[in-house]
Amino acid sequence: MKNICIILLPVIMAVSGTYAQGYDPDKVPKKAQTLYQQAYEKARNENYRAAIQLLQDAVKVDSRFADAYLSIAGMYSEMKQYEEAIVHYEKARAIDAEYFKDYNLPYSINLAGKGQFEKALAAINEFLSIPNLNETSRKAGEYRRKTYQFAIDYTNSRPLNNYRFEPTNLGDSINSEHSEYFPAITIDNDELVFTRRVNYINEDFYSARRENGVWRKATPLAGNINTNMNEGAQNISQDGQWLVFTGCNFPNAYGSCDLYISYYTPNGWSEPENLGRINTDSWESAPSLSPDKRDLYFASSRPGGYGGVDIYVSRRLPNGRWSEPENLGPEINTIGDEGCPFIHADNQTLYFTSNGHLGYGGDDLYMAKKQADGKWGKAINLGYPINTIENEGSLVVAADGKTAYYASDRADSRGGLDIYTFELRDDVRPARTLWVKGKVYDIKTSRGLPSAVELTDLSTRQLLSKVQTDETGNYLITLPVGKDYAFTVSRKGYLYFSENFPLSEKAPDSAYKIDIPLQPIEENATIVLKNIFFDVNKFELKPESTTELDNVFILMRDNPTLKIQINGHTDNVGKDEDNLTLSNNRAQAVVKYLVSKGIAANRLSHKGFGASQPVADNSTEEGRAQNRRTELKVVGQ
Repeated sequence: MKNICIILLPVIMAVSGTYAQGYDPDKVPKKAQTLYQQAYEKARNENYRAAIQLLQDAVKVDSRFADAYLSIAGMYSEMKQYEEAIVHYEKARAIDAEYFKDYNLPYSINLAGKGQFEKALAAINEFLSIPNLNETSRKAGEYRRKTYQFAIDYTNSRPLNNYRFEPTNLGDSINSEHSEYFPAITIDNDELVFTRRVNYINEDFYSARRENGVWRKATPLAGNINTNMNEGAQNISQDGQWLVFTGCNFPNAYGSCDLYISYYTPNGWSEPENLGRINTDSWESAPSLSPDKRDLYFASSRPGGYGGVDIYVSRRLPNGRWSEPENLGPEINTIGDEGCPFIHADNQTLYFTSNGHLGYGGDDLYMAKKQADGKWGKAINLGYPINTIENEGSLVVAADGKTAYYASDRADSRGGLDIYTFELRDDVRPARTLWVKGKVYDIKTSRGLPSAVELTDLSTRQLLSKVQTDETGNYLITLPVGKDYAFTVSRKGYLYFSENFPLSEKAPDSAYKIDIPLQPIEENATIVLKNIFFDVNKFELKPESTTELDNVFILMRDNPTLKIQINGHTDNVGKDEDNLTLSNNRAQAVVKYLVSKGIAANRLSHKGFGASQPVADNSTEEGRAQNRRTELKVVGQ
């Protein structure tokens, strides 16, 4: 539709005489034609409002001036005022339906812009019925017919029901007369970082915090991250500690636009670092960090993809460097362009834009979910009215799974693009999440310890998340609801920490603070192996125990002189003699597993204590559960 009014204005007067009957352009009064030509000059300079006024004056002179109505419609369409465009197209059609046939293509596009896809399909079918259409027109019409049919089928298969798309402008604290875009938000939904085009030229990062539900005035990011060059397309890590972004034409760049990273420090954001060979001499942009900061998704035009721009992922290696990027494959990427990836806090749901998957026209927003085998499922269009016939941009979704943020130039914009929030439909939401944060520290000195933190699904034994704390031991992990987890923390020179979290019944969007003390490896140091499981009165290890047992194996392997004793304990239910035997057999089962994995038997011993060493009150079920435990004790190193 770009410049359609300029295309129409000078041409119609020359060709419209071929349409005889209802409308005769030769009979348009000279005064109306003069106003028409004046409007054309205004439109050439994109002064559409003035041009429309002149054309309105022209139709006052001649109410059957069809070309004037068509040109008014074209300019309203250019300004995305679809309803006004439709009104004026229909006025022209009422004058002469035959003459109007050629304009059913732009008319249908405006109908689709208002979500009237059934009427748009009828209009485009009428356009395609014109004999001897040129190839360009035919292809344009067939493309639009395909998108309108898609829209109709989508609505039939995914009815909106009571859903209302009602984007809310974030207000003057966030938005300004300049353009704001690329919103990014932290896990607590209380810090928003975005790009602002300052003085209409330079792109810089701004942030705002929400207090008591109200956004405070946005300010430039502190530190050394904003420069007189263009920084944009940023993503803040869920814990608010890392910022990855796109820098274009930087002096140390590999290509025109590269990916950079900055770290939050007590003095603000650090000077950006180029992410190295993750970049190429092609275009890299729109990075998105996974919640555990192990995966980095981004868009790139590098050779070897499926289309012009594809989405890739790079994994953070144990040495802190990033792996060779992997293409996300044909489920996500197409022969067209994909971009603006956003991986949700559930670490399973990816949102992105594409003009290659079937949609409403231009760049649409899609989502895809990671399957159990690690592959991506089918891309799902987010549907109208989130998607429109226009090009959609970046979308981020808060940890609650329903609150979305995006940039748009809607009617209530403060200027250019503004940042809005809206609620997602139920069927295109990610998994709802919980999050756990805290600090790992030395139990003797209280000093924070950089450590590895892992979350494992107890039922499937699948590792769901592995994060590295910061230098002071702080961590944050997000995880899907509806599961029970084994929580493990390890650091060289310390006994690992292990905890079982039965979170499957917990409410979504809950936050847990867990500070984790680590015990130095020294004689008589003891930890409880909280993820060792047995059936009642049984001593066969349950499959859910494997993760914990393998952690003990790794501890023994990494400390080849370490000797340990496995101690078994029970509650006081039943006979003392039976409890003593049961606890001894359970401890022995652990030892047998470790020997089967290759640990020398002379480094292992076991002992059962029955109910003789309770750590809680046996009069309650909760207390008895704590007393039924398996312990690891250091007896030599």
